Amino acid sequence: MLKTIYRTVMVWALLAGTAAAQPILDAARLPHLPPEGRADYQRFLLQPTPRVFALAPNGAWGWAAAIEDMAATEARALANCRRWGGEGCRVYARDLAVTWPGLEAAPPIPPSRPLAQGPGWQLAPDPRFLWQGPATARGAYLWAHGRSPGGADSRGSQPQPHVRAFNNTGWDVIRLDRDPVTDETEAGAAWMRQALRELRARGYARIVAGGQSRGAWNALQALDTPGLADAVIAIAPAAHGPRGSAAQPWALPDLRAIVEAARSPGTRVAVANFAGDEFDPDPEQRAAIFGALASRSAGLLLLDRPEEVSGHGAGGDWRFTLRYGACLLDFVEGRARGC
Repeated sequence: MLKTIYRTVMVWALLAGTAAAQPILDAARLPHLPPEGRADYQRFLLQPTPRVFALAPNGAWGWAAAIEDMAATEARALANCRRWGGEGCRVYARDLAVTWPGLEAAPPIPPSRPLAQGPGWQLAPDPRFLWQGPATARGAYLWAHGRSPGGADSRGSQPQPHVRAFNNTGWDVIRLDRDPVTDETEAGAAWMRQALRELRARGYARIVAGGQSRGAWNALQALDTPGLADAVIAIAPAAHGPRGSAAQPWALPDLRAIVEAARSPGTRVAVANFAGDEFDPDPEQRAAIFGALASRSAGLLLLDRPEEVSGHGAGGDWRFTLRYGACLLDFVEGRARGC
């Protein structure tokens, strides 16, 4: 695992230089840190917000992420720095901003309003990610959230951490937020197609349609229309509820119909299935069905039940990001580096 982590952060360190200059991404700017600290900073840059990186003049460092609020996150980061022998630990970065005295740098501000919207949906630039704009971004990653079986409102939920591998190399991150009151499967698919058309019209060079659970299912449905997306990343796609639900008998036939309807020979498709996923009625059959996408797309990357993680939410696990984030980026951008 340590070799995997080191290789992964080094890949992102190299790719970060291809993004537009963003001070938060430049590990060379941090004072006092030894090389291993700079490597760990690259790992920090893949963490969800809230996040804080702290360091000390004697070279110690510590960080924390995804704790309940910024105050608690900062306290944990400073404590971690002191725990590793730091004397005079101070905050270097909060979320996307560098706050170290003399090196302060604020992130670019994304549009405050939706890029597009309609009844039940909107395209929302996510302010928790660095913003480039269509003229300079490497592409747009459109993230679609899942749908809670209880009807909870998932609008505004943070995209999974692997998306930061794209953002840190210059991709804009835009959410497809859906109103749970009207968020039925076919409606979600129609909104996905419209959202992708909107992004294409705004001039993004490349577009990824990605998501988790129902959002991933809708991204796969968009393969029936050529040219909407250059790549699809479907993390634990599902639309029929957990095992035992009334709709489960239709899960595999409906998935097969999506694959058979795919008409996007120029689109690269990545799918992640996880062991122990209660929304997966038959892992072996699902893997076989997805395999047919290889002949209906520009390429298929099937991450079928990786050993490190399990469950329907495994795509949000830090181990998945560290092992597969760079791999997904390479696959989308057409590089031959393997997973």
